[in-house]
Amino acid sequence: MNYIVKHKVFGIIRCWMYSVVWQKRGLPHAHILLWMLDTIRPDDIDSIISAEIPDPETDPELYSVVTTNMIHGPCGVHNPDSPCMENGNCTKRFPRPLVADTISGIDGYPLYRRRSPDDNGKAIVMKVKGNNVIVDNRWIVPYCPLLSKTFATHCNVEYCNSIKSIKYVCKYVNKGSDMAVFGIVEPNANDEVTQFQLGRYVSCNEAIWRLFSFPIHERHPTVVHLAVHLDNGQCVYFTDANAEQNSHQPQR
Repeated sequence: MNYIVKHKVFGIIRCWMYSVVWQKRGLPHAHILLWMLDTIRPDDIDSIISAEIPDPETDPELYSVVTTNMIHGPCGVHNPDSPCMENGNCTKRFPRPLVADTISGIDGYPLYRRRSPDDNGKAIVMKVKGNNVIVDNRWIVPYCPLLSKTFATHCNVEYCNSIKSIKYVCKYVNKGSDMAVFGIVEPNANDEVTQFQLGRYVSCNEAIWRLFSFPIHERHPTVVHLAVHLDNGQCVYFTDANAEQNSHQPQR
């Protein structure tokens, strides 16, 4: 966040928020949402976000990062058993359509430029279950070249102008349980502590993160809920001295 905000990677940021979540194998990742001071125009998206394989001769470092970390799958007919597959379709909507130029989307997300090999687009050959598969720009996860080269890791960057993005980030803070337990027990034998422990999954990485009190969710500027009460709606504190008096003359 310091790198993005202080170095103005995308420009001057009006406000931001992020949530850190852990996958089942314990790998942490952050969902970051940025509000820019100056609106990013559709014509400027290509200079910030790319969804194409870079030229290995012009930028071999970026080419190595993208081909190692930013390729989805391939799934579908190449790998029907991929975790993203559901009812024969990819839940992440890959492969994406090939587009000669970036187009503003109707759902808040644009269609990023993904040129075909016939239109000067790049392609590589990958091994998928022992078979050679040609991977072109349809399988590239959108990324920011500057962030990818800086951190050399998987870093998905998207342009969005929909209110759904706020819900997407905030839902991880208030995310409910993904486990359901049912059974037949004796009356008054509901052990809620045991049920909570069975459904609570904490990896070693998340445990260390919490023990060291590392931030899990932050926002800037911070909005704090103030306890403003109505008339005679303030908090009431009971002590040994006023407990009996308040019991005889309760406040309405």
